[in-house]
Amino acid sequence: MQMKCKYICSSWRGVLLRVLTYGCILIALTGCLSPIALNRAVIAYDEAVTDAISQQLLVNIVRAHYRQPIHFTGVSNITATFTFAANAGATPALGGLAGATLMPIFGGSLAESPTISIVPIEGEEFTKRLLTPFPQSKLTLLLRQHYDVDMLLRMMAQEVRMEDSVQRGVYRNSPSERMGYEMFRRVALHLSAIQDHNQLYAEPLLLTHTWIMPAATIAPDSFQSLQKEFIVHYNAADDTFSLRKQIPGPILITNYDPDLLSEEEREKLNERAREWDVSDIAFDIRAGYPGGEWPMSGFFRLRSFHSILGFLSKSLGSEVGYHVEKDSRTLPILGDENPNITMGFSVSSTPPSGADFSIRWDSRYYAVNTSGPHARWNRDAFQLLFLLFQMTVTDLPRIGVPSITIAK
Repeated sequence: MQMKCKYICSSWRGVLLRVLTYGCILIALTGCLSPIALNRAVIAYDEAVTDAISQQLLVNIVRAHYRQPIHFTGVSNITATFTFAANAGATPALGGLAGATLMPIFGGSLAESPTISIVPIEGEEFTKRLLTPFPQSKLTLLLRQHYDVDMLLRMMAQEVRMEDSVQRGVYRNSPSERMGYEMFRRVALHLSAIQDHNQLYAEPLLLTHTWIMPAATIAPDSFQSLQKEFIVHYNAADDTFSLRKQIPGPILITNYDPDLLSEEEREKLNERAREWDVSDIAFDIRAGYPGGEWPMSGFFRLRSFHSILGFLSKSLGSEVGYHVEKDSRTLPILGDENPNITMGFSVSSTPPSGADFSIRWDSRYYAVNTSGPHARWNRDAFQLLFLLFQMTVTDLPRIGVPSITIAK
């Protein structure tokens, strides 16, 4: 009897040891699962928000096509609480010596409680940004991200104004105005070909401003501060100081390095720039440089984001873009990339297969066309539209502090 008791006690100690060991392992595993759950949650919520914005952009293009009001809704706050629970125990094994053999029991649970705050994007500030044409700085920012200038201009510009004596006039980026549309497309293609040969510049025009001041008006102790901001030169002939300073002027698209311009040429361009608006981006293509076979000068007038949605929506109706051949003086275009439409869409009565995403409107399904030879162009165009929306939308009102909380 004494030996049997020793045997049972020894078994109990072994089982308890195993239970404690497995329990520690289980608790450690919950600590490992916490960052895994966090990573998956962040990625999942990020994908959900991105998909929601993408579908809103597409549905607003369709709304504009049917002349319905456009509207956006945003996710202002996501709070997700994850609760991990673990338990361990032991139970008599089935069969064998009753009470002598125990089997460990382990359990665990995971609970997620997300709270998502959704707010309408509206108000006077957002509406003004929606209706205000993009400034030239936004287009050049995207140019420096290596976006195709042809794609940028076809989406963002509403017209080109040619100022040289041969081609003076206004040419609208609208398929309904055939002559204007074809000239606009050829000018954009010409700049794109220069860009493909890495010879397109989009830099601020550096302007030199000069001030003449009598020497008597400048105190001796102010020279040090003046020299930090100006180039100071003393003119002994008339006892004056010349103060010169370079100031960034309007952004200019060229086929040459703008730093090569003389002061006189810069001043002439500056005089022209006085007539340009902040949403106008000028270009000056000169002979003797790549693309100079077709010299031209003028400026593009940019659209607002609201106008961009309206322009894209017209390709769903009667104003569909069509093929425009590049000018004979234009350099070869990389890959001969020249789609008929700024952004192609597919419309069907059934959910489209192979589409990145789609929306349903009035029993029809709409999607960005991601099949065929222009699939990459269409994806890049939609990505551009997404970025332009992010440049337009204002900060959303926050409710509390956005967080993802994990409890154990």
